[in-house]
Amino acid sequence: MTMPKPKKQEVAEYLKEAAIVKKYKGEPLQTWKWAKEMRVNYYQNYAQAHDKGGLCVTGSAWAFLPVVAGLGDDAYYLAGEPYGASTAFDIPFSTRCMEAAEAKGWAVDLCGYVRNYVGSVILGEYTFGGAMPKPDVIYQNHVCCSHAKWKQIINEYEGGDIPFFCIDCSVGPHEVGPGKEPLKEHRLKYVVDQVLDSLEELDKLAQKKWGRRFDDEKFIDAVNNDCNATSLWAEICCLNQAIPAPIDAKSMYPYFNLAAVNRHRKEVTDIYKALRDELKDRIARGVAAIPSERFRIFEDAAPPWYFLDVYRQWEEYGCACVGSHYIFGLVGIWEEDEQGNRLPRKTPEQLGITMRTREDAVRVMVDWLLSKPYWKQEYSIAMKNDILIKYLKQWKADFAVLHYNRGCEMMSQSVPESRLALLDAGYPVFTYESDMADWRSFDEARIRARIDTFVEGLGLKKLT
Repeated sequence: MTMPKPKKQEVAEYLKEAAIVKKYKGEPLQTWKWAKEMRVNYYQNYAQAHDKGGLCVTGSAWAFLPVVAGLGDDAYYLAGEPYGASTAFDIPFSTRCMEAAEAKGWAVDLCGYVRNYVGSVILGEYTFGGAMPKPDVIYQNHVCCSHAKWKQIINEYEGGDIPFFCIDCSVGPHEVGPGKEPLKEHRLKYVVDQVLDSLEELDKLAQKKWGRRFDDEKFIDAVNNDCNATSLWAEICCLNQAIPAPIDAKSMYPYFNLAAVNRHRKEVTDIYKALRDELKDRIARGVAAIPSERFRIFEDAAPPWYFLDVYRQWEEYGCACVGSHYIFGLVGIWEEDEQGNRLPRKTPEQLGITMRTREDAVRVMVDWLLSKPYWKQEYSIAMKNDILIKYLKQWKADFAVLHYNRGCEMMSQSVPESRLALLDAGYPVFTYESDMADWRSFDEARIRARIDTFVEGLGLKKLT
């Protein structure tokens, strides 16, 4: 069911009302330090895995991470996209990585995450200090055009002797909710069979190379953890429908990253439960992420990671960014109700589903991950636009910010169409061009000037 579009005059009246300056109380997030410590530990664990007799596994943030748990508690995963984003934040090192990759022939318009990761491997340097660890296994999903080749060539750079698994997930969009057509059985089975084959080979590899077995019990527990964490993240995102928003997009990123890299571990579920409860408490007490909130922004894609200070400029006008399709749809798993509202997808535990075998767990895991909203835009621009409009309406956003992201063709391919769809729905739209991971494509002065012009065009002045 498609939600009715808001009338343009209704949006104009709301914008006029929202221009009234409101002041809310603000306070730091109590779980913030915990999230930052977990992120540091994640990258340290990967760096130190071999010293402690453990395994280094690498691949994509979109991969079937519970598989890593089956290799043991001391198997640590490096997700390539978040690593590339973290590298982008360190501009001097990122520049060296980009130049090293380009010197090897990697195109400047290729995925920014890929170039940062590849450059780090070429240099042999880890973003967080020390040498870049050599993976013991590559376990990857193929979703966007660069995924399989990315890790295949990393394998070649590392000597070509790393066991390489890549699961093809290009089976079409998967919707969950009343009136939605579930993924056809043959499509689901295509991915399930690939995963089952890979687990059989991983088990043989683990026995021969490391003297261990693939642990089905740990794998099943990890599937439950993955489902619980990603449903909880959707629940956390839903809390930002409150006015004022209890957390802003910039502050969501350290938490969001945890599910992108480690959602198969129970610690992510634990911190998400704590964050959910904290945000509910902030809503009850009227605590705002942005005390001066008077306008609400919703974004589409990844930000320029090296310049998150751009959010501060929006805040100077009282504009709070309450979320993005990237934040909500990359790690959150959703369903829709009969009215078309976006809701956290019910987990296997909530539905009373018990996984007893490897086959049970693989089927649940594949069905769950394939319903990720962010994948839908690869199959249908109309589907992406429908989701964006629902987000803006349900989260009470006043306007949209769309990123022409040179660093990701998948994110950018439908931006012009999304802009027109949002304008047609009555929402003002701000667009800018840069690269999520390559600071050389970011024109700070121009973007800052365009933000000022756009917001002042809506009738707002900077707050004093």
